[in-house]
Amino acid sequence: MSIVTTLRRLGALLLLGTLAAYAATSSAGSAKDPVKVVYHLNLGLEQAADALRNIGNHLSADPTARIVVVSHAKGIDFLLPGAKDANGNTFTSRVEDLSLKGVEFRVCNFTLESRKIDPKTVHPDAKIVPSGVAEVARLQAQEGFAYVKP
Repeated sequence: MSIVTTLRRLGALLLLGTLAAYAATSSAGSAKDPVKVVYHLNLGLEQAADALRNIGNHLSADPTARIVVVSHAKGIDFLLPGAKDANGNTFTSRVEDLSLKGVEFRVCNFTLESRKIDPKTVHPDAKIVPSGVAEVARLQAQEGFAYVKP
């Protein structure tokens, strides 16, 4: 084997070793960052009940997770006054409990306008965003959120 071939192989091995070390430190650093997840709700009260249960389970498994719930269309209904699940329980206390754990709730303004719902009636822990769909896309594309649709 010539010296040139040996040097090429040695260079390739060094490059691979450097890349492997970089990948190990990069993934180790990102493992410490909290998981970011957007839960997308647009189907109504049954989906909301499932989502809130899923989110509670998610936080039990990973209390550091950063969770944002984005709702539009019928998905906003659980954040309106008097909304109840199939068992007759209101959503208010569950939303407040999850908010205290850092979960953010966002509501589509287009939905509020099209359904003629006064924004003041939306649960006070929810933030109104211009568009629910655009917010989901923004969180995924610009902030690196994973997407979950219960």
